[in-house]
Amino acid sequence: MAFRRLAPLLVLLLSSSLAAGPAPATAQSTGDTVVFWGRNTDQLEGSLREACDTGLYTTVIISFLSAFGYIPGTYKLDISGHTVSAVGPDIKHCQSKGILVLLAIGGQGGEYSLPTSQAAIDLEDYLWNAFLGGGRPGVTRPFGDAIVDGIDFFIDQGATEHYDELARRLYAHNKDYKGRLGVMLTATARCVFPDQRLQAALSTGLFSRIHVKVFGDGRCVSRRDELEKWMAAYPQSRVLVGVVASPEADRDAYLSHKDLYYDVLQFINKLPNYGGIMVWNRYWDKKTGWTAGNEPGLLDQVV
Repeated sequence: MAFRRLAPLLVLLLSSSLAAGPAPATAQSTGDTVVFWGRNTDQLEGSLREACDTGLYTTVIISFLSAFGYIPGTYKLDISGHTVSAVGPDIKHCQSKGILVLLAIGGQGGEYSLPTSQAAIDLEDYLWNAFLGGGRPGVTRPFGDAIVDGIDFFIDQGATEHYDELARRLYAHNKDYKGRLGVMLTATARCVFPDQRLQAALSTGLFSRIHVKVFGDGRCVSRRDELEKWMAAYPQSRVLVGVVASPEADRDAYLSHKDLYYDVLQFINKLPNYGGIMVWNRYWDKKTGWTAGNEPGLLDQVV
């Protein structure tokens, strides 16, 4: 028997077996690797620039704009104490390396809702002028003149209405980019299909990617079956498998690389709209080295 270290994550996505050799983390044929950033302090999680410089990720999602809708004109950016003024230059640095940077709205435990069509209009106006390609007097840009590449809908609570209106209004700005990369829309959904909070928004057909969390609520018993439902329902979107990077984040839902491959990836990575992996989150991933192939509790394996 031969023993070797587990191959890096993106090799695992491309290979038909776990014995593949190393491949560049940016190889598009392997699928994308998306990570959420902003859920722990700078001392523990590291900066946005540091995350991009690892070479492990093709997209980083800043999380979260966690308050909107309840009080008109009131918005809250919660990035766990990171220095906001440093994020703008880091966004530009990541983009210079070909890494997409998105902003997630919603999250877990925020104070958000879209109770009316006007609330959707107001949020779209704020996102466009504060984080995207707009800008007008009276609207502060937290990241300065840096422009995020898109918006992730991480709607984990509250009512379901009006997110489709928000998606349409955001997507309509693509005409304003004049050939440049425009407003990318992604969604982070619960595993069990369908996710009622996102159903109306996703029905617009405007979302490039859907990150399906196979963690978080304890109801995702048949991961493969649920992922195949998502992929069949939204053939125009690339569907990514959302995993936790540490058993400390969700012990019941944690998947080793081996389990991830044999239970899920070997079946779905051949489907036309398989998109890759979404990793929750940069703090856990930095702590465990999961994306780099150094997952906790798994040393050498037989291949």
